[in-house]
Amino acid sequence: MVNSSWPRRAFLKGCAGASGLAALPLLNMAGTGFAATDAPLDTSTVIEEGGHFTQNWFLESFLELADDLEQTASEGKRFAIIWEQKGCPYCRETHMINFSTPKIRDWIRDRFNIVRLDIWGAREVTDFDGEVLEERELARKSRVTFTPTIQFFPASLNGVAGKGGIEIEVSRMPGYFRRFHFLTMFEYVYDVAYEKQDFQRYLVAKLQRIEASGQKADVW
Repeated sequence: MVNSSWPRRAFLKGCAGASGLAALPLLNMAGTGFAATDAPLDTSTVIEEGGHFTQNWFLESFLELADDLEQTASEGKRFAIIWEQKGCPYCRETHMINFSTPKIRDWIRDRFNIVRLDIWGAREVTDFDGEVLEERELARKSRVTFTPTIQFFPASLNGVAGKGGIEIEVSRMPGYFRRFHFLTMFEYVYDVAYEKQDFQRYLVAKLQRIEASGQKADVW
């Protein structure tokens, strides 16, 4: 893998010129699974020139996915791709609500590297199997048809040689998840729970633990 690209990544990150949006007003979080005090008080969300929402901590990538996963593994994190498109209202919600909630953003940022791709984009991406495709071609290959979609990948490149992303992904978030379910899906992957149970069972077990502790689990 091209480890020599990693210093260039750091250079790109240091040169990033995008600035964060202004602090968000306190939102009405009734029924979202989080208390009003968990509403976004600051944000790492930025809007790129093309109108896409992104996070200023997302991985600065040369779009060579095997290298991205190798770098991520070296940092002790997990690797994911978020697929979006310009004008997608649920992509906006993902950034302005989910990723802008500090305890969600911080937990994920400390444990995951994420690359954002555009299902209609023309940037060239090198899939895990070495095939070079435009984003929109990779989206079709990966069977990504709506946004947002998040693909999660193995903890390392062991045993994945010659396989594309669609073959090696370990879990997928198919669409917009509210904040409770959103964070739980990342926990599910980080805990490697996909090796022993499906996401629904993991979610139910988490709810049961919360209720057993005497708290109310308001997942909506």
